[in-house]
Amino acid sequence: QVQLVESGGGLVQAGGSLRLSCAASGYTFSIYSMGWFRQAPGKEREFVAAINWSGGRDYADSVKGRFTISRDNAQNTVYLQMNSLKPEDTAVYYCATGRRVKGLSTSDYVYWGQGTQVTVSS
Repeated sequence: QVQLVESGGGLVQAGGSLRLSCAASGYTFSIYSMGWFRQAPGKEREFVAAINWSGGRDYADSVKGRFTISRDNAQNTVYLQMNSLKPEDTAVYYCATGRRVKGLSTSDYVYWGQGTQVTVSS
């Protein structure tokens, strides 16, 4: 079955960096898009970044220029490099998959990881 396992979250000061990883298994990783979403307490889950099978990328306006999504098809892993972190980036971060075309909505994805907590202190 499809499994997505996120890692790399933690506590960091504002202005710092983190790299999240999402290890995928149970399907042909290289032909599917991957997305990163986040959910802060009391808020809806929101789109962060997505990458399709050929490397095409999309980003939320709030993270453009600070976050970079990438994938390693040999390792079945997608990454989210997060630089210049702000307190408002604090959330649980989820990776997701389920279609070949990248999407910007939670409804575009079928499979989700368990999430990893990112906390940015001011």
